[in-house]
Amino acid sequence: MPPDIDHQIAVFRRGADELLVEGELRTKLARGRPLNIKEGFDPTRPDLHLGHTVQFNKLRQLQDLGHHIVFLIGDFTALIGDPTGRNVTRPPLSPEEIAANATTYTEQAFLILDRERTEVAFNSKWLGALGSDGMIRLAAKYTVARMLERDDFAKRFASEQPIAIHEFLYPLAQGYDSVALRTDVELGGTDQKFNLLVGRELQRHYGQEPQCILTLPLLEGLDGVNKMSKSLDNYVGITEAAATIFGKLMSISDTLMWRYYDLLSFRPESEIAALKRQCDGGRNPREVKVMLAHEIAARFHGKVAADAAQAEFDARFRQHAMPENMPEVTLHAGDTAMPIAQLAKQAGVVESTSEALRLIAQRGLKVDGDVVADKALAIPPGRTIVVQAGKRRFARVTVK
Repeated sequence: MPPDIDHQIAVFRRGADELLVEGELRTKLARGRPLNIKEGFDPTRPDLHLGHTVQFNKLRQLQDLGHHIVFLIGDFTALIGDPTGRNVTRPPLSPEEIAANATTYTEQAFLILDRERTEVAFNSKWLGALGSDGMIRLAAKYTVARMLERDDFAKRFASEQPIAIHEFLYPLAQGYDSVALRTDVELGGTDQKFNLLVGRELQRHYGQEPQCILTLPLLEGLDGVNKMSKSLDNYVGITEAAATIFGKLMSISDTLMWRYYDLLSFRPESEIAALKRQCDGGRNPREVKVMLAHEIAARFHGKVAADAAQAEFDARFRQHAMPENMPEVTLHAGDTAMPIAQLAKQAGVVESTSEALRLIAQRGLKVDGDVVADKALAIPPGRTIVVQAGKRRFARVTVK
């Protein structure tokens, strides 16, 4: 076997959740040819956030190993609507919405992937050509019983929640993508494992060698609990300004920082391990967080913009005299935003809500360095803020 197989396997496994099946992957790599590696993305929204880039980062790492990367736009499957994780039927998008989203998806993907070495494919090319008779023949290759083994379908069936017939077509359509592209490896989030396995099964039906599967974790948002999502307002958009990206990443907890390093940073694992040891030995985690924020901001906006974002953040930090070390507090608000006076009390920077309200009236309560002028201010779940009472009482507060 070529001597670099162990190194390549290590790259595949870095930050991954599961690799199926490693022995098969080693056999594919031993042939010495670039592997055909794909991941499909349904253009269901116009913009991408850092959670999406976990997959793009891995594709880029594999691209740098010399493998052939297929960035698959699911313009046909988006018409069906991915039912993964849904307890209700997902409304399909219009062709116009799909086309517009596909354009922005592609441009944003090339902020990470090498445009010149990436094949962009649209699955309407082969799925649209199947026609009704071809779709029936495809559906004949899988049973309802096997489909109901999928966790979300099983739960909806057991709770008598509706499952539309067309939703069963989604895993089959995604699986047929692997047949059409003769995929060696397919990537996906952990929530896509069933669909990826369908691809393996369909490849066998069509006489192809089954693809290997690499599942990747779903990145937690800024709150450190829920999956990164725009709807939860715990996201970092890759098209946001460099200063916004930098500031949001500086707001994450020290614990979450290492998760982001593992899944988002391009630094060698040995370097990340060394940084962890340094922090365990007394280095201020804020310094290491600055390195992460700068790396991510530079990835999408360039080094000059990242340098400016860091300088702006440091100037603001010094201006408001925030201490580098402060208490970290997690507060549980349920589904509603937490009033700022109540948050300040529970965070321990004031003794009572009345004191907090008095400080607001005196312009003595601040959030992220800005004076709180509105007593009705409320912080929604998913936010991490620095709350300051007077000149010396600080706390970094995460609301969940």
